[in-house]
Amino acid sequence: MVRRLYFSDCQCYGIALILPVTAMAAYNINKGVNARVEFHGLRAQYLYLFAGGLLGLFLLFVAMYLAGLSAGVCIFVCGAAGAALVWGVFRLNSRYGQYGMMKLLAGLRLPRRIIRRRRIGRLIRITNHFDDHAGNA
Repeated sequence: MVRRLYFSDCQCYGIALILPVTAMAAYNINKGVNARVEFHGLRAQYLYLFAGGLLGLFLLFVAMYLAGLSAGVCIFVCGAAGAALVWGVFRLNSRYGQYGMMKLLAGLRLPRRIIRRRRIGRLIRITNHFDDHAGNA
């Protein structure tokens, strides 16, 4: 493949450069499509839970600071709550996995017992045992 370069500083026009012809590299443009969301080991809903917790901690810090507490107290409380948040979310992530927490919450929605209500008269059967024995003998 031959390309011509024209330099504006030089009086010589038409310098020919011979470049080797190589195959175009193949790039996977959409390699992340349909992949699960993951950030530092947090998967799926735990990532959103973690982000929501951090937003809540930020709002807690702002509310405590505007209420007049000292910055040191605000930082200590939010730091301790943030450490508990990180520990709790990563523990849930490792315990239940990607879909385990959703399955657990769905299991909690199921009723413990299924009760079929009938009238009292249908629940109590009155049978005459004497007639049954007399017919069999």
